[in-house]
Amino acid sequence: MGGNTNSPCASCKLLRRRCAKDCIFSPYFPSNDPQKFAIVHKVFGASNVSKMLQELPIQQRSDAVSSLVYEAHARVKDPVYGCVGAISYLQNQVSDLQMQLAVAQAEILCLQMQHEPVMQNPHIALDHKSSYLLQNDLPQYLNFPSSSKRN
Repeated sequence: MGGNTNSPCASCKLLRRRCAKDCIFSPYFPSNDPQKFAIVHKVFGASNVSKMLQELPIQQRSDAVSSLVYEAHARVKDPVYGCVGAISYLQNQVSDLQMQLAVAQAEILCLQMQHEPVMQNPHIALDHKSSYLLQNDLPQYLNFPSSSKRN
């Protein structure tokens, strides 16, 4: 890739410069995928990307380029928050799903309590009022609306 005058890497092609043998971009931005470098260049700038890659050990550069490409796409999609916006959205989804799960589990418990007879523990003496509460009012307190959505 680098040093091949017939096919310069995507960065050298976009920047209209000769692709040197030791081009820092050529292993990571092949000429057959010009959009990969174009978006990274648009968001971070070629000079900054070059500096970042030079500061990293060679074995970490490929992962760094993948991260830069991902972040650049996220920044184009959401210029203010970028990846943080995507992470926040996913965390909110997880939170909503956890709430829905808790509601469903409470509904299951309520239904189980309604269908199973109340077993009185012989060691615990329940008066008439406590027994009535367990049999009649408790399920109502556990009954959550099943279609609740948080906004």
